[in-house]
Amino acid sequence: MSRRERLRAELERDALTVARQLIAAQGVEALSLSAVARELGVTPPALYRYFEGKPGLTLRVYEAVTRDFVTIVAQAVGAVDPEDLGGQLYTATRAVLDWSVTNPGEFDLLMGAGYARLVASGRPVDQVLIQELGGLFGRTFAQLWRRGILTYPSEQETDPRLWPQVAAYGRLMGHDYPPGVAMVMITCWRQIYGLLCMAVYGHLASSFDDHLPLFESMMDDLLALCGVPRKR
Repeated sequence: MSRRERLRAELERDALTVARQLIAAQGVEALSLSAVARELGVTPPALYRYFEGKPGLTLRVYEAVTRDFVTIVAQAVGAVDPEDLGGQLYTATRAVLDWSVTNPGEFDLLMGAGYARLVASGRPVDQVLIQELGGLFGRTFAQLWRRGILTYPSEQETDPRLWPQVAAYGRLMGHDYPPGVAMVMITCWRQIYGLLCMAVYGHLASSFDDHLPLFESMMDDLLALCGVPRKR
């Protein structure tokens, strides 16, 4: 790399680091080119050329957070016996929960109000999380399908309006299982996502001040749905 290229790479890396620190400390609302530039001691136009404004910067942060998040979940799964498919699903989901509660600002960017604002900018960002996180979970679901463990719906058993959407969701994850397998995955995810929001945002905290018992109950139901009841 030339000196100019090296300096550009360093500036981009430092800008992403500062952007993530701002989100972690103050939330997605605090993220702006001017705020990042101020922390780095440069002018906003110096960053604009690299990130194409705030939407470009936010997208780059989204991609970086997603990669790191999925790496953490993958490392947790890697410590589980490859033959324990139920254990893999439980461990992966618990890692998602723990990361989300520990990193509420970054969760907000990936799956909360910050994500909604990013989508409003016209950026097709949801494919990143589907491919990365969905692809990780999808490997275990592929094993459940290949071993004949998983029960999944056929096209005839599914609302015809939903089937093309489920098929598109499955294709993004890059596995060769039938769309019905992806239907089971999204059925699980819609419950997991609801619990994540409860835990991160404190919804219903007056009653559910400890979200772990509800998580355990949910996982018992979901693992049974997948044909791999949790080992005690």
